[in-house]
Amino acid sequence: MNNPRIIIALDYAMRAAAQDLVQRLDPAQCKLKVGKELFVAAGPDFVAGLVDQGYDVFLDLKFHDIPNTVAAACRAAARLGVWMMNVHALGGRAMLQAAREAVEGVATRPYLIAVTLLTSMQDADLAELGIAGNAQQNVLRLARLTQDCGLDGVVCSAREVSALRQVLGQEFLLVTPGIRPAQAELGDQARVATPREAMQNGSSYLVIGRPITQAADPLAALAAIRREIGEA
Repeated sequence: MNNPRIIIALDYAMRAAAQDLVQRLDPAQCKLKVGKELFVAAGPDFVAGLVDQGYDVFLDLKFHDIPNTVAAACRAAARLGVWMMNVHALGGRAMLQAAREAVEGVATRPYLIAVTLLTSMQDADLAELGIAGNAQQNVLRLARLTQDCGLDGVVCSAREVSALRQVLGQEFLLVTPGIRPAQAELGDQARVATPREAMQNGSSYLVIGRPITQAADPLAALAAIRREIGEA
């Protein structure tokens, strides 16, 4: 079964721009991620349309609310036919378990993963919120909680993937954003991972946005990354 490891982030403000790229892509070569901005702009019908075109869709809305509300949202998202969705691990055990139980009741069960800490959060932010421990300690603790609640994986940065893989085993999904292809300019980014490095360290899937969507030739950029990780 074909299972491309690259998830292209459709981080567009308008439906038309996203659809223009989608029509040039091939579901056999990539999956797609729809986040908050595009979902609000284009709506659930757009997501269902991507599914109808044969794409595996990662719905990245990071549900975080009381357990009943999150469970209802997860059921609604699953009915769209998405391949993967996420919740926020800081919602706690009851919320995580409610989300898992909600998707288990769907005919075609999507993967359910959790965000641990937002990558924008630093140790000082955690201290200000009264959360004990540093960012790395909290990521590991929340990832363990996510696994214990029966979810399929977590979103993690390239800096965390190797340690999480060692602790959480080979079956747990690690979905990694913040990837820069080997030939890309680093710009002001000092701590990055190439697609090859991330996969070698244990990533299950790579979320890649601008290096593909803003490339002069997005299809060529995708093909180059697929070659880098041995998919083409």
